[in-house]
Amino acid sequence: MKYNDNQKSVYSGKKLTITVFGASHSNEIGVKIKGLKGKTFSESFVQDFLAKRQAKNFSYSTTRIESDKVVYKSGFKNGKVTSNNFIAVIYNQNQKSKDYSNLYKIPRPSHADFVGYSKYKDGFDYRGGGKFSGRLTAPICIAGGIAKDLLEKKGIKINAFVSSIGQVNGKTYNDIDLQNLENLDSNFPVIDQKDKENMLSLIESVKKQGDSVGGKIDCVITGIPVGLGEYMFDSLEGVISRLAFSVPAVKGIEFGTGFKLSESFGSIANDEFYFENGVVKTKTNNNGGINGGISNGMPIMFRVAVKPTPSILKEQNSVNLQTGENVKIKIEGRHDACIVPRAVAVIEAIASIAILDLI
Repeated sequence: MKYNDNQKSVYSGKKLTITVFGASHSNEIGVKIKGLKGKTFSESFVQDFLAKRQAKNFSYSTTRIESDKVVYKSGFKNGKVTSNNFIAVIYNQNQKSKDYSNLYKIPRPSHADFVGYSKYKDGFDYRGGGKFSGRLTAPICIAGGIAKDLLEKKGIKINAFVSSIGQVNGKTYNDIDLQNLENLDSNFPVIDQKDKENMLSLIESVKKQGDSVGGKIDCVITGIPVGLGEYMFDSLEGVISRLAFSVPAVKGIEFGTGFKLSESFGSIANDEFYFENGVVKTKTNNNGGINGGISNGMPIMFRVAVKPTPSILKEQNSVNLQTGENVKIKIEGRHDACIVPRAVAVIEAIASIAILDLI
């Protein structure tokens, strides 16, 4: 079957235009970025950043190991972006398309297969989820890695970490000193190693049962001045949220104390102001550093909910779209028992893109 490899997804921001192209089992995946002409960044920084989302030989990770070596095809020379036709790609080298041969026209539960078939007909590439695959977060991390490097040169730090796996809760951004986030384990970043042990134990137990588990990721942005963002449609929360939902597994987001604010009172939820050395600060940060869609100078804090990997080994119910029958489905292939640790880098990436675009 011939698949449409020309399909792409475009983020059109205020200053940046980012186009992601390719599919899980296509020859290459990549990103085109407009708006960075004249900027310089470190290739090694971007490559190291990509390594944070890369699958490795861990119990929770897929056994599909790709090198994720970034190749700069155009618009880049000697560390500098030379044109608005900047293109970087990663060549896929470890596809096993035969693992999906029994899934043609039988959509996997909670995947994009059904909507993909319905919208794109026979042009839909079902192998590994095609363009809906988490594999496409690698190009997002190329763009995000560049953005993160540029922001760090401006003193803006973006750090994310795992705050829960399933019902195993770890420390959140409400529990810690926000200045101590830069030396976390890049493979499974958590605040407390005891939490990590309990989380890994749960993941291993779930994996043995042929199942998967989700979790939450906290993200903290420091060094942001007052005034970033706009009211209403271009709010800081809105821009971050739009990019957060480009990550396939993200199903929820909250800022600061988030949904718990709905259970509180104004006298408790309000972030009261005070002066410190002539600088306006707030005694609490329940609103996550944002008022009226605009940064107030406090750390920006948000949390995303990541659903369990939908590819599991347990037999499930589905339908055969060719025959019109109800059928059973058993998914083969290589899948993450828990995508959360690898998704941490992707959340840092989308946050970096959002902030760089707005400044």
